[in-house]
Amino acid sequence: MANSKHKAKLKTRNSLPNHFGSLEEAGLFWDTHDSANYEKDMVETTCEVDIKRRTFLVPLDSDLYRRVQSIARKRGVSTETLLNMWIQEMAS
Repeated sequence: MANSKHKAKLKTRNSLPNHFGSLEEAGLFWDTHDSANYEKDMVETTCEVDIKRRTFLVPLDSDLYRRVQSIARKRGVSTETLLNMWIQEMAS
């Protein structure tokens, strides 16, 4: 029974608010409304995403990682930055 009430709420078409007071308020609205019912209210937009930088997980011995982490701390950089610098030096 509760499931049918939820489906009925999804089919309702209330007017689309001009502004939501919070992300939670927006989430609650879209949890109970079907965006397909609001296509006429939607504005086409474009955005750019820079996907050049990727993160890779590489297993490292924990003692070795702690040594590198200590060196990075002394140099004032993150462990990831230090490792990237060393790999770039070795690759050039």
